[in-house]
Amino acid sequence: MTDKNRVSRVNELIKRELGKIILKEVEFPENALVTITRVQTSSNFIHTKIYISVIPENKISKVIKILNSKIFDLQQEINKNLKMRPVPKIEFKEEKETKKADKIEELLKEAKNC
Repeated sequence: MTDKNRVSRVNELIKRELGKIILKEVEFPENALVTITRVQTSSNFIHTKIYISVIPENKISKVIKILNSKIFDLQQEINKNLKMRPVPKIEFKEEKETKKADKIEELLKEAKNC
């Protein structure tokens, strides 16, 4: 298996496991829809960035703050649940790529209607 395939499989595994853990362990603001949009693990498996999308968007900073306040516990759960070593150190980031894609899609629709 190539390193790229391994990183890809680790990304999916972390996304799935962390999604389950967050669903059970973390209390978010009322009416906030939190989604892990993507996971980016370094090729040496030391760090992983977890990209988060929140609806409504005005709650993103509060959600990131909540996740960061629980990062130690979340990391411990990930370490316990994953059968790999090393388990990458997680870091939460706001997803900005989907916003860009939405904006491009919106502009394409407008151009099509002109």
